[in-house]
Amino acid sequence: MVNFDFKDRYDINDLLRIMELLRSPGGCPWDAQQTHESIRNGLIEETYEVIEAINKNDRELLLEELGDVLLQVVFHAELEREKQSFDFSDVCDGICKKLVERHPHVFGSVSVENTDEVLKNWDDIKRKSKGQKTQGSSMLKVPKELPALMRAEKLQSKAKKVGFDWPEIGGALDALESEIKELKAAMSSGSHSEIEGEMGDVLFSCVNVSRFLDVDPELALTRSNEKFISRFLEVERLAAEKGINMKEKTIEELDELWNQAKINLGSN
Repeated sequence: MVNFDFKDRYDINDLLRIMELLRSPGGCPWDAQQTHESIRNGLIEETYEVIEAINKNDRELLLEELGDVLLQVVFHAELEREKQSFDFSDVCDGICKKLVERHPHVFGSVSVENTDEVLKNWDDIKRKSKGQKTQGSSMLKVPKELPALMRAEKLQSKAKKVGFDWPEIGGALDALESEIKELKAAMSSGSHSEIEGEMGDVLFSCVNVSRFLDVDPELALTRSNEKFISRFLEVERLAAEKGINMKEKTIEELDELWNQAKINLGSN
């Protein structure tokens, strides 16, 4: 058994100590074997569980899931501490310095009138600190690992900052209609690569329209996914109630059940 002081209430220093003990000889064999690569998906999963808690407005779950995210940060920092590269205090130091640097209206003499000016200053300081002289160079820094819809929105927002954007939503809608026509043409050609490319352009244009409507495309699609699930479950319930074998019905007949499910659930 490791040497550890049990407490009624722990703090960040205790968490750092626990992580160190778990990785040390006599600790946990599983924790000792982990690397950045082996636990990276854990950070993604825990982050989405935080989002789930926020969406559910569940404060107890949020408290728990934030702890799980913090554990991931501490775990990665411990891996580097063992290599004498950096530790958790360096992580804290780095983010503190970044916050101070990017809030000159709070910690300096810069004056701002609104949040738009705050965001502009943040972006200017960020690009300068990272040596990004153009918006194009800043686009290259948007992680490819982001969900595609989220990444598309970020790329479009960066293009907007140099005026590369439609003046109003009409242009974005026209572009979407144009991309749909190109998708139909690609479908006629039978080329899978062309179809894939045009499908991507349609989705990218959908994100553009969402941006003009001030709608988060990732969140909108997530909610549509949940809506589809609830309606499909209702379709299955109705089919079972009526003794209908869904596999034996046409799509038109199933669509009648779908429309009834929409009415029953009272959703758009």
